[in-house]
Amino acid sequence: MSDIPDFIPEELKIINETLAERFGHKVDTQLVDTEIRLYKGDRELTQVPAVYWEANECHFIIIKKGKNRFHNQFFYGVNKQYGTGIDEFDDIHKCTVTLLQVQADHALNEGMTKE
Repeated sequence: MSDIPDFIPEELKIINETLAERFGHKVDTQLVDTEIRLYKGDRELTQVPAVYWEANECHFIIIKKGKNRFHNQFFYGVNKQYGTGIDEFDDIHKCTVTLLQVQADHALNEGMTKE
């Protein structure tokens, strides 16, 4: 088990409020654990907390890599995984908004929008 702290209530509130604003309704999120390489040179995986949700046939995840250290990703399946081009955020709101914006742009470009 790692010493990465869990999401605090304020971080979860920001995520949930941002999702409700984006989708127009409450989105069910799940607190999960995942394994990642915390740093590019790491050989070992570290278990870290994450927030996961699904919307419009897309899967989203925000991973906590440490205090005020977040990573995000969206995917449509094992072979269709996407990032935002930013490896790490120090602000949970910016992390969430950027993830939603990049995914919305991707869906629009791919003709996948379904509001």
